[in-house]
Amino acid sequence: MKEVYDFLKECGTYYLATIDNDTPRVRPFGTINIFEDKLYIQTGKSKDVYKQIISNPNVEICAFNNGKWIRVNGKLIPDDRRVAKKDMLDKYPELRAMYNEDDDNTIVLYFESFKAIISSFTEPPKVIEK
Repeated sequence: MKEVYDFLKECGTYYLATIDNDTPRVRPFGTINIFEDKLYIQTGKSKDVYKQIISNPNVEICAFNNGKWIRVNGKLIPDDRRVAKKDMLDKYPELRAMYNEDDDNTIVLYFESFKAIISSFTEPPKVIEK
């Protein structure tokens, strides 16, 4: 899991794909965290992306860096605990202008399980599962 976290953290921006009814939606994200041995992302409950995840929690992340790309496929589970939100926001203090662990909007979500594949044109794919 740490290798997946490190790859996404180094990228800075990754792309999260969800399903909106029967239409795929992709948007840039930047938050990634390991908390209680789980891989987490963060968003706002008021956003369409959160509503899409609640409707269908199966998502995929894709990112590219230094000639390699990663795809992370899995199911996201909301974690509304203050301690989980605070841990994320403490690691991304710039988000505190928009989010707070005590507001009714901030939400963190973790991968219940995932399959990550790191690929390049020069090496065989590396599969990481949790």
